[in-house]
Amino acid sequence: MAEVKRVVDALVRSRGGLAASAALGGLALIAGLALRATQSGAPAERAGEGPAEPSAKTQTATPFDAAAISDDEATLCLRIMVAASAADGVIDARERERLDAAVAESGLDLAGRQWLARELEDPATIDEIADRVQDPAAAARVYAAARLAVDPDTMQERTFLRLLAEALDLDEAAVARVEAGLSA
Repeated sequence: MAEVKRVVDALVRSRGGLAASAALGGLALIAGLALRATQSGAPAERAGEGPAEPSAKTQTATPFDAAAISDDEATLCLRIMVAASAADGVIDARERERLDAAVAESGLDLAGRQWLARELEDPATIDEIADRVQDPAAAARVYAAARLAVDPDTMQERTFLRLLAEALDLDEAAVARVEAGLSA
C-alpha cells in the first residue's frame, strides 16, 4: 500500500502550527524528530545546562531522509497514529476531519480505505506496534508519529503516549527531545 506514505505525510502536514511540516513534508518531520530524539545531548545538556554548541559531528551529520522510511514502517506509523487518536475512546471531529482530508489528499485506493476503516474500528494496541519495531531509530519514528497524531489534552492520550514510550524503550530524555522538536 504505497499510498500509506502519502496518508501519513498528509496527516502530519494537516496538523496546525507546525511550519516545518509544510516545508519539509510530514514523513521528513517524523524522521527529523526521531533523529533528534535518538541523538544524545552534549555533556552540558545532559547536566541540565541547556543545549551545547553543535559539534562538528552534528553539523556534518547526514540530514534525515523521509525516503528511508519503508512502506511497512509508514504503515506502522499510520497504525499508531490511528491508535493514538482513539486512545481517549473516541476519534473526535477534528481528528476525523484531519484523517478524512489526508485520505482524500493521498488518493488512497478502495482497498486502502477499507484497510483504514478496519483499523479505525479496531485500532492496534501498543504491544502490537512495539513488537514490530526493530531498532531505536524506528522506535523514535513511531513515537514521533503517535505524538504528531494527537495533542495530548486528555489523561488517556497522555497515558497512551507514556505507555508507548515505555513499550518502545524510549527514555525520558528521548521523549523530551521529541517534545522540544515539536515546540521549536
